Amino acid sequence: MDHQTVETYLLSMPNSRLDYPFGEGVAVYKVKDKMFALIAEGKMPVRISLKCDPELSKVLREKYTEVMEGYHLNKKHWNTIILSGQLDWDEVQGLIRHSYDLVAKQLS
Repeated sequence: MDHQTVETYLLSMPNSRLDYPFGEGVAVYKVKDKMFALIAEGKMPVRISLKCDPELSKVLREKYTEVMEGYHLNKKHWNTIILSGQLDWDEVQGLIRHSYDLVAKQLS
């Protein structure tokens, strides 16, 4: 999975946009100025951080070695996922939608 494929999907979420509030190198995807995803640019495989329900986070971390606590984020509510193929693209898309929905729901 490459950065461009992931980014295209992230930006397909309603009202999503790309920002660089932490400077170059960390792409931040927002809905209404709230982060729902971050990608460390230039890393292979792609590393994406997504917001996640705390109970689901625990399950994912126990099940997949490529899912870990959010890097430099709230460990309870964020996961960092290394997209090396352990999770298939459909699963990754589902986790992106989950993150987006959690953030968008807080804003409504």
